Amino acid sequence: MIVVGTDGSYTKPLTQDYITIFPGQTFDVLLEANQRPNHYYMAAITYSEAPAGLNIYDNTTTTAIVQYRGYYTPSSPPLPHLPAYNDTNASLQVMASLRSLADAEHPCNVPLSMSTNLFYTVSLNSYPCVNDSCLGVNGTRSASSINNISFHTPTIDILEAYYYNISGVYGDKFPSFPPLVFNFTYDYLPLLYQLPSTGTEVRVLEYNSTVEIVFQGTNLVGGTNHPIHLHGHSFYVVGWGLGNFDENKDPLRYNLVDPPRQNTIYVPRNGWATIRFEASNPGVWFMHCHIERHLSWGMETAFIVKNGKHPEAQMLPPPSDMPPC
Repeated sequence: MIVVGTDGSYTKPLTQDYITIFPGQTFDVLLEANQRPNHYYMAAITYSEAPAGLNIYDNTTTTAIVQYRGYYTPSSPPLPHLPAYNDTNASLQVMASLRSLADAEHPCNVPLSMSTNLFYTVSLNSYPCVNDSCLGVNGTRSASSINNISFHTPTIDILEAYYYNISGVYGDKFPSFPPLVFNFTYDYLPLLYQLPSTGTEVRVLEYNSTVEIVFQGTNLVGGTNHPIHLHGHSFYVVGWGLGNFDENKDPLRYNLVDPPRQNTIYVPRNGWATIRFEASNPGVWFMHCHIERHLSWGMETAFIVKNGKHPEAQMLPPPSDMPPC
């Protein structure tokens, strides 16, 4: 396959025997039908790197057949070779190789001067239960968080509350940095760190502000990977790595020339990823892990992008025929 795009943006052509695609992502690939007419398997398996006890997934292989037209006697097709289900290096190989076209017709406008720098930890968490009676790890209730805040979904939507100035629905003090700093990827972390706070906190961004977010995965409750998806914007993936983010060394390795432009970024288990974008779309925009159970456990927040000065840079009013929720 030749990868030519991801999440709606072109990439430099990248030839691959396989791709790793995470929940919420899209890839555009070209397949040249240049083989001897026959039947050929296309196959996919689940990638999982969760620790023992959390590694619950379907370990079967799903298949389809690419079938050439014509008159021939098909042979029994062999299965394609796929990496092991927990091969982290293989899962990162495609992400590490993606590059924007960055040419005259498709410029790469990655922000170089940042007005807002954010550092967000993404964690699995747990709440204790009476007599260890819940179904999570060690009888706890499963949770998840960003910067140790497990999102509480309000009964009035945040967009409506923001537009009509309804107070008490959300707070606008989402922290720029985690409230507790520790060795995020250490193998043995205190159980106390697993307990998150709960809230409906968002971050307010000025129109056209340039934003950098470093997502840091933690090893709380064993840790796992998180595909983080941002509504309303695409962003440039300027860097990623395994282990704890080093603010002095890692930015020196950022790709600010031709980074891929996406809307869902894979944060590796016990690793980090950095994105940059321009907040040029006024409104309220959801950001969340695209693994549904992590989302339902609270790994989500929102950005409020304020209006700009000109009419085309301002949020439109609700339509008169908008149905109620």
